Amino acid sequence: MTLIFPNPSRSFDRARSAVRFTGYDGMFEVQFLVEIAALGKSAAELRPSDGLETTCLSAFDTLRSSIYAAASKAYSAGRRGPLTLTSADIR
Repeated sequence: MTLIFPNPSRSFDRARSAVRFTGYDGMFEVQFLVEIAALGKSAAELRPSDGLETTCLSAFDTLRSSIYAAASKAYSAGRRGPLTLTSADIR
């Protein structure tokens, strides 16, 4: 089966300093995390003064296609969930 992302929802996980999202391989749900550091080149780009959660979710939305591509690549390489994507995976 192919990994798909039919549900565009994502959530901020402050405890893990990451954004969570879900993909599906057929009927199987696959959990993903994207580290905050992967959402911006520097802390300045994340603009914490704007509210970390809002800024991270906005950055996720901007990078969504790259994040989905990285998630598909990580999943097809046999990594199993929850899969954590880093800057190295996305760039």
